[in-house]
Amino acid sequence: MKAIWNKKIVASSDKTIVVEGNHYFPADSLNMHFFTNSDKHTTCPWKGAASYYDVEVDGEINPSAAWYYPEPKLAANNIAGYVAFWKGIQTTEG
Repeated sequence: MKAIWNKKIVASSDKTIVVEGNHYFPADSLNMHFFTNSDKHTTCPWKGAASYYDVEVDGEINPSAAWYYPEPKLAANNIAGYVAFWKGIQTTEG
């Protein structure tokens, strides 16, 4: 799987985990020079508190376009250390 935004591959892995239709990528599969920490935080009742990254490609910023659970609840422990995408970031096989 690849995560693509602005024609750049921001993450690539053959070990994603699908939860609620979202592909979660291992953190070490991210091209970290595209990512900066966001101030956004949300809470999922069964996964826990989510933190976000802004994604920047060629000077264009997609705010809070990637999220992860630093300390997921037990029910979501399988996605600890994984990152998912939204807000126009395409996840595709290949």
